[in-house]
Amino acid sequence: MSERSEIERTFVMLKPSCIQRGLMGEVISRFEKKGLKILQIKIMKMPREKAEELYRVHEGKPFYQGLINAISGKTVALMVLEGRRAISVVRKLIGATDPAQAEAGTIRGDIAIDLTDNL
Repeated sequence: MSERSEIERTFVMLKPSCIQRGLMGEVISRFEKKGLKILQIKIMKMPREKAEELYRVHEGKPFYQGLINAISGKTVALMVLEGRRAISVVRKLIGATDPAQAEAGTIRGDIAIDLTDNL
């Protein structure tokens, strides 16, 4: 497989707690240090309909409404990142969904608060 064929793009959303706590720069810096490029970034207030669309796969789960409420109407940063094996790099760098189970050195392991405020 050629190096060029390993170039991927992936979507990342920085949640309101990340923005409110002033951690956006630190999180972006971690992505860039891993060789990822920001192709697009949009900072916006998340409409409820878009939040529901984004998290539709979790509809009906116990945490769904809390998650929707946590991001609806609040400022988020939406990004498209590109780089070699970007999807696996981002997943590894972000860490486990539950910050209590995320390894030290991952974004969630180092700076996330809980399941809702997991950056």
